[in-house]
Amino acid sequence: MTPIEIDRRSLLVAGAAGAGTLTLGLGDPEPAEAATAGNRYFRHGVASGDPHPTSVILWTRLTPTPDATPGSGRGPRVAVRWQVARDRRFTDVVATGAFTTSARRDHTVKLEATGLRPRTTYYYRFLYRGLASPVGRTRTAPAATASPDHLRFGVVSCANLQAGYFAAYRHLARRDDLDAVIHLGDYFYEYAPGEYGAGNDNQDVRRHVPAHEIVTLADYRQRHAQYKRDHDLQALHATAPFIVTWDDHETTNDAYRAGAENHQPATEGDWFERKARARRAYDEWMPVRMGDTVDLGDGTALYRRLRFGTLAELSMLDLRTYRSKQAQILADGTVSDPERTITGHAQMRWLKQSLTQNRTQWKLVGNPVMISPVVFPPFPQDVTSAVNDVTGLLPEDGAPYNVDQWDGYTADRREVFRHLADHGVKDTVFLTGDIHSAWACDLPLDAGTYPTESGRSVATEFVCTSVTSNNLDDITGSPRRTTSLGVEAAIQTSNRHIKYLNFDDHGFSVLDVSSRRTQMDYYVVADRTDPRSPASWTASWATRANSQQVHPVDHPVGGR
Repeated sequence: MTPIEIDRRSLLVAGAAGAGTLTLGLGDPEPAEAATAGNRYFRHGVASGDPHPTSVILWTRLTPTPDATPGSGRGPRVAVRWQVARDRRFTDVVATGAFTTSARRDHTVKLEATGLRPRTTYYYRFLYRGLASPVGRTRTAPAATASPDHLRFGVVSCANLQAGYFAAYRHLARRDDLDAVIHLGDYFYEYAPGEYGAGNDNQDVRRHVPAHEIVTLADYRQRHAQYKRDHDLQALHATAPFIVTWDDHETTNDAYRAGAENHQPATEGDWFERKARARRAYDEWMPVRMGDTVDLGDGTALYRRLRFGTLAELSMLDLRTYRSKQAQILADGTVSDPERTITGHAQMRWLKQSLTQNRTQWKLVGNPVMISPVVFPPFPQDVTSAVNDVTGLLPEDGAPYNVDQWDGYTADRREVFRHLADHGVKDTVFLTGDIHSAWACDLPLDAGTYPTESGRSVATEFVCTSVTSNNLDDITGSPRRTTSLGVEAAIQTSNRHIKYLNFDDHGFSVLDVSSRRTQMDYYVVADRTDPRSPASWTASWATRANSQQVHPVDHPVGGR
């Protein structure tokens, strides 16, 4: 692993935000005074999200009175001003308005700033009682007909506050070359202190608030608030717009449509009520559309498309809301039951439409759980069919090791892969989180005959590792790159389409998209328990246009 210097530029510039005696919309404030005074009201930072060519979501949370703490249900109804400008000093304000918030929405502020120019960098802030929030930087998407030379995204997932510090966010925040940050789920974790911390003994590097597993609406609001108080997460939110989806821990572990592994109705109440509370808090606290607009409660659909000119379209999936209950881990054939689904029927139709409407060259798919087959062993499909004529026991794609991902819902996966093959779809790339490890994979039509024509790759997948959540060496207590090497080799031997695998490191990834190729750079932090941990580049993998295959690259992309 060769350390490299990551681009460094502090973006959380509260100093440009405004003076303690600011007149709304006028003048240039005193930096230090604003940084201290404004934070009295804007304790949870600022954020933007879901960039469109002429609009972007803006977010903050106001603390108008000392008792108006997150989840308290207390505090007055108040109006907050907001501004968008072309410069950090707000001498060229291009949009402004007011937003009314109250305890009913936990004093969160979420709005859509419209009338902006495509692919343009803007700065934004919020104003209350003459004081300004920290300044955020955001960026709109290219126009639908534009042909950008490239796009660049930060890619992250699985940030468990109890398992470490968010140094990965800090390093991403110091870049100035990101069009957006794609967060693929497990933005926070639901567990109580002493549960699911660092290592096999679950030590708490930091302790969750509230000090119990979150169940109520107030609980979920407080947990969102705790994560939003993290300085490194605040810095990253203030650097670039986020494009998010959830996985399971935003509600609770191994969630599915009608329940979850970590939900006990006898002590935690009705599942659908708990899920509704979690989603309400997510809608309030995240810069994301949960329906057609940014209004609270206007819809529940989190899956959506974001287009970046003619170069790429990003389809963000929701793989928890509509899925069937997970199958048993032992191979019993139920993972291949066509009546079971991970996407739900409506989302499957929507995804297939996304892949075939040919509006852009690259079809990027934000995918919360891994879609590549990881099985032992993957028999050719004609052999599996013959055995099942007699026994009906074999899963169609081999025995899976993790039925919480697409391996537990192989009928849906085969439908997607067959759709890609039948329609000749090129340049589809799945971007995945969830499993606390880094992968680069071809996606074979038939894993058992890969790489022959019948098992040819129809797409590719890049999996980012966790920001902090435990991976293999953390759980085994083994030195880094020792025990894991044998496990990785065994998986790759049985699954020839898996080209890269790292079970040990935490960090972040950077995805660069051009007409020639899409490349994922993998960066790792040295020590997740050290808030000042350095980061270094460890690997890069890419897929060339029209190839549907991944290959190694010997260096990461540079800055703009």
